[in-house]
Amino acid sequence: MSHAHPVETELKIPVSDLEAVRRRLVVSTESRQLHPRQREENTLLDTAGGQLAAAGRVLRLRRIGDRELLTLKGPARYEGAIKHREELEIVVSDVEQLASIFDRLGYRSVVRYEKDRESWRVNELTVTLDHTPMGDFVELEGPAERLVALASHLDIDPERAVRGSYIGLWQDYRTAHPELALPEDMVFEP
Repeated sequence: MSHAHPVETELKIPVSDLEAVRRRLVVSTESRQLHPRQREENTLLDTAGGQLAAAGRVLRLRRIGDRELLTLKGPARYEGAIKHREELEIVVSDVEQLASIFDRLGYRSVVRYEKDRESWRVNELTVTLDHTPMGDFVELEGPAERLVALASHLDIDPERAVRGSYIGLWQDYRTAHPELALPEDMVFEP
């Protein structure tokens, strides 16, 4: 039996005014909110030798409110700042038990990250508004040929788009700000 492998296609853009983007979404007749803002907790798993990271893969456990998900992402490829990456995701019922199973298979937590996220739909495209410990971002997901136009429609400069994952961006942020003594995990202060 053959299954299509879903490919995530996204553009990640840092923004200085997340509320302004939210206001544009609220007044747009083409948009509707999918999920209100809520805390998202993520844990990346890997072997002691970092085999998944070395292959460009990500194994992630995620909790969003009362939803729990397991995600496997393949290596990323870029066209400019637009990222394409295979993404397989399923809903799970017990993240802690699943983490224990992975631990026994040699996959342990290597890093955690949090963000406050809300999701919107604009036609067939997804817009996520992310507040993170290092700043705010808008992720646009859908057909690559429509992402730049959507960014412009939301009055976001697509030229500011960044490559990389939140963890990679966090590591760069920590390096750029050693005076802050930031933790390895990208989490909000208690």
